[in-house]
Amino acid sequence: MEHHGILSLLPPVIAIVLAIWTRQVYLSLLTGVWLGWVVLADGNLLTGTFDTVQGLVDVFKDPGNTRTIMFCALVGALILFVQKSGGVEGYILRVNKWLGALAKQDPRRERMWVQLMAWFTGMIVFVETSISLLTVGTLYRPLFDRLGISRERLAYVADSTAAPTSIIIPFNGWGAFIMGLLAANEIAHPFSAMFGAMSYNFYPFIAITLVLITILTGKDIGLMRKAEKRVKETGALHFEGSEPMMADELLQVEVKEGVKPRAFNMVIPIAVMVVMMPVVLAYTGWGSAPEAQGFLEKLMAAIGNGSGSTAVLMAVLTSLMVSMMLYWTPGIFTLPAMIDITLKGISGLMPLALLMLLAFAISGVCNALHTGGYVAEMTRSWLSPGLAPFLVFLVSCFIAFATGTSWGTFAIMMGIAIPMARELDANMLMVIAAVMSGGVFGDHCSPISDTTILASMASATDHIDHVRTQMPYALLAGGLTALGYLGFGLLGS
Repeated sequence: MEHHGILSLLPPVIAIVLAIWTRQVYLSLLTGVWLGWVVLADGNLLTGTFDTVQGLVDVFKDPGNTRTIMFCALVGALILFVQKSGGVEGYILRVNKWLGALAKQDPRRERMWVQLMAWFTGMIVFVETSISLLTVGTLYRPLFDRLGISRERLAYVADSTAAPTSIIIPFNGWGAFIMGLLAANEIAHPFSAMFGAMSYNFYPFIAITLVLITILTGKDIGLMRKAEKRVKETGALHFEGSEPMMADELLQVEVKEGVKPRAFNMVIPIAVMVVMMPVVLAYTGWGSAPEAQGFLEKLMAAIGNGSGSTAVLMAVLTSLMVSMMLYWTPGIFTLPAMIDITLKGISGLMPLALLMLLAFAISGVCNALHTGGYVAEMTRSWLSPGLAPFLVFLVSCFIAFATGTSWGTFAIMMGIAIPMARELDANMLMVIAAVMSGGVFGDHCSPISDTTILASMASATDHIDHVRTQMPYALLAGGLTALGYLGFGLLGS
């Protein structure tokens, strides 16, 4: 595999360092993209600059990228609909009523209960990480604000339940993708192998449990403690100088005058979006799925061959159409009003769409530089049977952190780790699990990860504040995971 040596690491490393140092994510990503194309142009600044512009344009050559960017923008319309229709307020009134009953019994536990509800919601919406993040952020942001719980904490709860749950309960695009990679690497029974590896998939279990522990104990560490203290003492939703990742148009929305708040107006659109995800995945992949003995195996194979970007785009489009019918029929909104709301919602999330464009662009330049392949190649000679899971986890962590993608990490590392486990006679299921845990952990920490970005956006918090407040918890869970692979690997060798 051709690569540019240590220079292959320059774009993602510079982007990450700049993002944390300057707090300017857009500029940091663009700088990383530009440096990558300059390296590919052998240091020619002019050629590298022109290639950078072309690289941004070429993002839209991939239909999947275009569909994902469209999804990010259209979700703004859905958020605005469920707010102006009284859906969010109706849901909040119901939850407040329930919390009020609990508060009468024990007022000190009201904060704990709403956080537990957010944690549980993040786990039950396991169909797709983006939908999980957006659902938790939209529903619980007003409740967290009212109870004086920081938005950084909301982002942490949402982020630490979305991807970890999606990989633990893999009846979704995640599971389908992993099964496809296992089949491609000649694993005889990918479905059973994937579930067998779950018992060794330490990181998501630890990450989810750690959120629960912090909720039940009320104890925070690092910058998160300062964020919680800030809200309690001053009521400030953000640190001084921070910028939330959602436009005010989507944060300060009043229910249309004369409309009675009803949770129904929010639950139906979100439920439609959640249900449509696996339906469209199965539909788009059914024709190309191999024949199987049972319906479940055929269904999982179809989901594995389905288009994730098509699924999320069609899910949000279907939800928007259902919302329009739901609100138009009783006369809540007229057709011109709904068009206006749609356009305003899209404009409110244009910053996120731009950020996704840059995230795809830096991913593309990393692929062109073979960043992941270089890291894997440099560490291949280190592995031994007992250390294989531990080192595979560390390498997967770094690749995911540097590239901002867990799926890309799975694609790179499965093709290296599985043949290596065969040659070394290492524990195959543990090695597969180490790739999955490392991919999720690195992606969970990375400032350039789409899930990290979406968590900040859905919670309306500053992106770098989210990264910095979440990092200690992620590192703690990652450290325990690394010790687990080291211990179990050496004991099993």
